[in-house]
Amino acid sequence: MPDMIHPSAKIHASAVVEDGAQIGANCSIGAFCVLGPQVRLGDNVELLSHVVVAGDTVIGEGTKIWPFASVGSQPQDLKYNGEPSSLVIGKNNDIREYVTINPGTEGGGGVTRVGDGNLLMIQVHVGHDSQLGNNIVIANDVQIAGHVVIGDNAVIGSMAGLHQFCRVGKGAMVGAASIVVNDVIPYGTTLSVRASLAGLNLIGLRRRVDKAAINELRRVYKALFMGEGALLDRAQALADEASDNPLVLDLLEFVLANSDRSFCTPE
Repeated sequence: MPDMIHPSAKIHASAVVEDGAQIGANCSIGAFCVLGPQVRLGDNVELLSHVVVAGDTVIGEGTKIWPFASVGSQPQDLKYNGEPSSLVIGKNNDIREYVTINPGTEGGGGVTRVGDGNLLMIQVHVGHDSQLGNNIVIANDVQIAGHVVIGDNAVIGSMAGLHQFCRVGKGAMVGAASIVVNDVIPYGTTLSVRASLAGLNLIGLRRRVDKAAINELRRVYKALFMGEGALLDRAQALADEASDNPLVLDLLEFVLANSDRSFCTPE
């Protein structure tokens, strides 16, 4: 049994904890869990049962992982050749049954990251080198390919699929069963099987932002997607107006950033 286990941790007799694993204070390791030698658990982490944590994986304090989840196992990338890679999961995440999260690869920077306060529902997959922010809700059966970036407070509907290298901006809402092959702007909403932009996520915005800020964002959204000329030219012209509205800045910085994808646009 490892010597790096806090004495307050509770470990079921059937669990396998390999030498070298680090387990913080008040952790709970349930029946038939398996932890590899490079795993590090923060304080108050709970693994309910039958959870496998492998590889160079860090799990932040207060995170709860439900039965039959597998985190940190070898990435599903044919180019992966055993090089060192890691998975970093933040604090207070709720990772439900059958979720799989893969570590990074050399070609993607070597690290997959999941931020704080996220809910990953049943049978979600997070591919190698993806970067998830904070307070994201990912519904049942969502499949996230490698190198995907998802911003804070986004909501991903059930059975959606996110293509590799796509970005989903903060506060965006991806509709159920949408196949996302292009970037989704911050605070945008997508609908249909082949995801297209359906407007702004006004419900989510109204929960957190005042009306004046939302109205300005709506004005910029219309100018960006319904004006004349190239999208990037319109975005640059709007950025030159030097708005101090953080919603507008989020939107324009996202559009003007380098990306391997084009954008979801209105039909």
